[in-house]
Amino acid sequence: MTTLFTKIINGDIPSYKVAETEAFFAFLDINPNSKGHTLCVPKKEVDKLFDLDEATYLGLMKFSRNVALAIEKAVPCERVGMSVIGLEVPHVHVHLIPLHTMENARFTSKVKLESEEFEEIASKIAENFR
Repeated sequence: MTTLFTKIINGDIPSYKVAETEAFFAFLDINPNSKGHTLCVPKKEVDKLFDLDEATYLGLMKFSRNVALAIEKAVPCERVGMSVIGLEVPHVHVHLIPLHTMENARFTSKVKLESEEFEEIASKIAENFR
C-alpha cells in the first residue's frame, strides 16, 4: 500500500516542499513542534530506519544534514534537533526540529501556522538548501 509520504512525494497530496534530490524529499511538517519543523524521507518506501540499505541510510543522513543547515540559516533557533521515531507513518522519516527549548523536542506542544507562514518558511529553507 502506498504511504502518505509517497503520495506527498508524487504530488497526490499537497506539501510545503523545502528540498528534493533524486533519492530524497524534504517538506514541512503540517503539525509542527516549532516553526520550520521539517521531515526528510527517502523516496524509496521502507518502514524502519535500520531496514534501509547502507547507501540509502547514509544518503538520508547526508541529505538531512544539508536540510538542517538550511533550516539554521532560515529559521532563528538555538539549534536544529533530529529525531527518528517512525511510528506515525510506515515510511522512514527524519524529524528536523528548530529548537528553542526542550519542549520543542517532546512532541507534546504544537504550533499553529497559516498557509502563508508555511509557504514563507518553506521558501526560506529552500533558498538555503545546497
